[in-house]
Amino acid sequence: MRKSPFESGPIGDAASREALARIQDEVSSMKAMRTALRHVKKGLLYANDNKFKEAEACALQAIKYDQGILYSWHLLGIARDKLGDRAGALEAYERALALGPESPEIANDLGRLAYRMEMWPQAEALFRHSLALKPDAPEASNNLAALLRRESRPQEAIDVLRTALMAHPEEVILWVTLGTVLGDQGEYDQAATFYSEALRLRPNYGKALHNLASIMFGKGEEPEAIAQTFQAIPLAETPEDATMMRFAIGSMSLSRGDLTQGWKYYAARLEPTFNEPIHFLTDRPQWRPGTDIAGRHLMLYGEQGLGDEVLFANLLADVIADLGPTGRLTLAVTDRLLPFFQRSFPDVRMGSHITIAREGRAYRTAPFLKDWSDIDYWAPMAELLQTYRPTIQSFPHRPEGFMRTDPARIEHWRQTLSHLPGTKVGLLWTSLIMNAGRHLYFSPFEQWRPVLTTPGATFINLQYGDQSEALAFAKREFGVEIYQPAGINLRDDLEDVAALSAAMDLVLGVSNASFNLAAAVGAPSWLVTARRPWTQLGSDSYPWYSQVRVFSPNTTGDWTGVMAQVADALGEYVGDGTRMAATG
Repeated sequence: MRKSPFESGPIGDAASREALARIQDEVSSMKAMRTALRHVKKGLLYANDNKFKEAEACALQAIKYDQGILYSWHLLGIARDKLGDRAGALEAYERALALGPESPEIANDLGRLAYRMEMWPQAEALFRHSLALKPDAPEASNNLAALLRRESRPQEAIDVLRTALMAHPEEVILWVTLGTVLGDQGEYDQAATFYSEALRLRPNYGKALHNLASIMFGKGEEPEAIAQTFQAIPLAETPEDATMMRFAIGSMSLSRGDLTQGWKYYAARLEPTFNEPIHFLTDRPQWRPGTDIAGRHLMLYGEQGLGDEVLFANLLADVIADLGPTGRLTLAVTDRLLPFFQRSFPDVRMGSHITIAREGRAYRTAPFLKDWSDIDYWAPMAELLQTYRPTIQSFPHRPEGFMRTDPARIEHWRQTLSHLPGTKVGLLWTSLIMNAGRHLYFSPFEQWRPVLTTPGATFINLQYGDQSEALAFAKREFGVEIYQPAGINLRDDLEDVAALSAAMDLVLGVSNASFNLAAAVGAPSWLVTARRPWTQLGSDSYPWYSQVRVFSPNTTGDWTGVMAQVADALGEYVGDGTRMAATG
């Protein structure tokens, strides 16, 4: 055989120092991996026993030995997630996903955390990534549907759930979430059918029992619904579910006029496991019902929405009286409300609260208070309702209202509006917060036609936000020009909004922030609301504001009959004449 002139062949020495060192490194790496995995296994046992602090320590030990094992990072993410360390959990889940980008479980866990941290686009992308890796997986399908529901994309949510149910008809959570989405759309019978199917599959499923109870309550089976919600609480699978059930009992009880039970369970909104709770930052003792405040220094936080802060101010005069001449009240409210509250309660020290969002949680503080040491007690404002408004009869009759605005500005607006013909009616028809299910509490604008075409009435827009489309619709479809007041920011100039409202013959509309401003200063006000909201407290009136007249449907979502009633009543009101109609 002829030999090639070019030399070539195997090279290297199997017993070289470099080769032996490499084997030693690999053996050491395998030892480190085995040690790390032992810590992961131990941590999983702790996690199964809900000992997440110990599970976190095991995960960190595993990572110390080997940073390249995705299970260590995944366990660390789970442990920190359960311990409430959202930033730490986020970092751990991201490291796990980087090591295992094809893991649908890690993508779903990271998406769920992003959801809770209100990182909506990221959460959706992660849920969809998880489903791309594992199509129709029940948990990721449910989570994506929950996000789509929150984003007011109901049909997309329904499509996701139906597809998942075709593959997994035994998964009860999919039936429950599908029922919830349909319930948001007013499809109560279908929703009840799906909840019932979930209960057929799992008879003691607390979430399904609770949701079905909500349908029952809406149908008038009120005592039965409350009893069933009580039954659901010990069956709740998470503390968050149990808290929501307690809150629901509060709302249902208040709606029935049972204020004793209602206020007791309404306090669930302050539990750390409530959906989107506010954490109040203070180290002073919290006031509790039954605590005497005479001669004390009490600090109250405004809470919930801007309109709620005005609503709950109904009790401030009583609190001030009980504090007595030697007591003091400090009040923290939304910055936009501060001038309005200062004019109404000039002897109260007050300032603005701020709410800081961090890791998906909301923390409220009062930076104008530099020294808390002389404050005896603090409380969220609505906590005092249990003491000061225990019955319907305890709400005072104050048709003139309980808050004050600038008389000069009221006169300014009366003069500004004096050129408009007929009865001046301030109009409100929607809310800026219109997420899942909330549209059921507001009539579609096109159904306002019989009201807006009432002869002898001129309508003035009090609705904040960009309403150019609605105003153009009214002019085009109804032939009605809704007057847009100039020189006022209807969202931010709240004291002036109150003065503008006080200059009206009538304020008519839904219960949003502006309606509460108008009613609080005693403006004649008509409320168009859903059937029996909890704020009616089981009455036919609106106890918070003595002069308010209420119009609501007999069945949820039936706005046609309500609008006809409002139109008839407004025709009579215009015909009777008012102070401005007579002089304008």
